[in-house]
Amino acid sequence: QVQLVESGGGLVQAGGSLRLSCAASGRRFGSRDIAWFRQAPGKERMFVAAIAWTDSNTYYADSVQGRFTISRDSAMNTVYLQMNSLKADDTAVYYCAADRAPQGRGALLRFGTTYDYWGQGIQVTVSS
Repeated sequence: QVQLVESGGGLVQAGGSLRLSCAASGRRFGSRDIAWFRQAPGKERMFVAAIAWTDSNTYYADSVQGRFTISRDSAMNTVYLQMNSLKADDTAVYYCAADRAPQGRGALLRFGTTYDYWGQGIQVTVSS
């Protein structure tokens, strides 16, 4: 069992930046793909970004490409989502997710069903 803990959310003005962190409580992530999803009020959860275990390739939703960056630290203990040029449309609860084992196929990392472990979510609010 892996418990994921998000941090770094909050309120920011449009155009500003935030960095979200995702840590595996009490342990390292191990060999897992990690992703960020978000859910705005009244909308379905959507993919934001992912980083693959096997080759560290990164994947982004079109809506955040060029503004958000996903990364992980060298000790593989924390995954980050750097969010720049934030817009009001980025307002949502952001969730960190991890799978049981690396998929080996980047195309799968955009789907919520790929992931077995989810954090509780953290609020990001962008004021316009």
